Amino acid sequence: MEKRVLFKSAWLPWALVAPQLLIVLVFFFWPASQAVYQSVLSEDAFGTSSEFVGMLNFSRLWADSTYLNSFKVTAIFSVLVAACGLAIALLLAVMANGVIRGAGTYKTLLIWPYAVAPVVAGVLWVFMFSSPMGVISFALQSVGVEWNHLLNSNHAMTLIVVAAVWKQISYNFLFFLAGLQSIPKSLLEAAAIDGASPARRFWTIVFPLLTPTTFFLLVINVIYAFFDTFGIVDAATQGGPGKDTAILVYKVYFDGFKAMDIGGSAAQSVVLMVIVIALTVLQFRFIEKKVNY
Repeated sequence: MEKRVLFKSAWLPWALVAPQLLIVLVFFFWPASQAVYQSVLSEDAFGTSSEFVGMLNFSRLWADSTYLNSFKVTAIFSVLVAACGLAIALLLAVMANGVIRGAGTYKTLLIWPYAVAPVVAGVLWVFMFSSPMGVISFALQSVGVEWNHLLNSNHAMTLIVVAAVWKQISYNFLFFLAGLQSIPKSLLEAAAIDGASPARRFWTIVFPLLTPTTFFLLVINVIYAFFDTFGIVDAATQGGPGKDTAILVYKVYFDGFKAMDIGGSAAQSVVLMVIVIALTVLQFRFIEKKVNY
């Protein structure tokens, strides 16, 4: 029989959830409402006067080729970050799950990158990829690859993808490792007795049981690529060369704080918010139906 918690007073449940509701109101609903309000206004660069312009800021966005290009850049970036991050983290989790000696040290070293701030992660990888003295760029030049992320768009995209994946691997690793450790050993032992190879045991037993974890991490990584990678992009490439690594969240910042287009920046943030909400609803309403819990 399911146990239910009963409160003797009507105000106690609301008092318990009030701190969380206050955080949501202050840090989500209030900024979101301000973005919607600013998106229908046109302000001067000094913020001294404003004028209601309706949907003009939104119509200008769809006529801006650089903004439309940022959609393409964001799509490529988010797919690469989510796919590479999940694949590498799963591989590391499988390896860590089989480690007997030094397992604690191995897991600790893999968790460390999560404690690094996105801006610091971007700077670290810029140092390693900087020509000609960076460790990685020096190694690439020794095999004939002329690395220059300041001029080559593909190199710049590779740089921010590597930094973003490295930053998020620890988070993905923890969830995958927890999922692997929750799988009953008896299932794998029975499959091994029946003659199933390690690869076959993984694809027929382990991976299907990790589907809920994989789906959850897919949602988290997509949201991470859309929002939390701003610091990496700003520190590593600043949206360059040109605008070839200017993802949507970075363009919101650039137009608002550097181009001083407050209305256009607010309109972009509203569009970005709608996109993320739509992706989340799509994933949980349609894709989740194919996930077996």
